[in-house]
Amino acid sequence: MMPHPLTKQQEKTLKKIADRIKAIRKEKGLTQEQVAHAIGKDPQSIYRLETGKINPSIIYLTEVCKGLGIEVSELVQGL
Repeated sequence: MMPHPLTKQQEKTLKKIADRIKAIRKEKGLTQEQVAHAIGKDPQSIYRLETGKINPSIIYLTEVCKGLGIEVSELVQGL
């Protein structure tokens, strides 16, 4: 079964999340490689997340937030 395409609003939200992850990572002085290593993922997956190329599950977002040392609520605040 093919997933439904995202609406324009969903794409905007995904881009906001991607931009926020990248900004937080940079604020903390972390590389994509460091975050990926901290959560047992490959750096390419962090790149895809930060560029909005994937629609992450809440479980994946939780893992990324742990790698960044933040709570999910901090990530999605103000979306």
